[in-house]
Amino acid sequence: MAADVNLSVPGSKSGRAPLLSERAYIALRDMIVTLRLPPSSPLNEERLSAELRVGRTPLRDAIKRLEAESLVLIYPRQGTFVSDVNITDHGLIADVRRQLEGHAAHRAAERLTDTDRQALSELLDQARGLSGGREAGMRLDADIHRAVYHCARNRYLESTLDHYYNLSLRIWYLFLDRLPQVDHATHHLPMIEAILAGDGARARELAEHHVEAFERSVRDAL
Repeated sequence: MAADVNLSVPGSKSGRAPLLSERAYIALRDMIVTLRLPPSSPLNEERLSAELRVGRTPLRDAIKRLEAESLVLIYPRQGTFVSDVNITDHGLIADVRRQLEGHAAHRAAERLTDTDRQALSELLDQARGLSGGREAGMRLDADIHRAVYHCARNRYLESTLDHYYNLSLRIWYLFLDRLPQVDHATHHLPMIEAILAGDGARARELAEHHVEAFERSVRDAL
């Protein structure tokens, strides 16, 4: 059920090549949230270092960051393990996301730069041309959410939303076969269009509706 992860990591948002620790973090994060590294599984640093083509130091930096985001657990003298997925936390996570996703979409509409506008326009074209498939839909969902967070131009908000989105994404992949495909036409297309139009109130409303629909889909699948 878990999707393969593309370990070729693009450059950072500044246009520079990402640090090795950032590349390792993104790759490990995606392996965890898509369940390629299942809950409770141990992290073999030697194997991961070779697979990701990074040294032990950037890999450990990435692992410490993932620990802070509740995606891995480090036990002294025992090892590092992927954290369990606590389904009962889903409603609590959604409660936070409902507020912050809407706020980020509103701020994005207010603070959009020319570079942001180009990035969102490209994602809009991708969403319009997506032919279907749960995994492809989820990858695009992740790209859109993270782009909107960045467009809000608040690194604290972006970091917080990334954290909660990653936790939600693991739950989605856990029930991937039982959940509907992401409805980009209903949720993402109008939200991106509202952001590009500078309509923060409409963008907020659509972002909140998307989170509510996600929460309802997971509840129905339980």
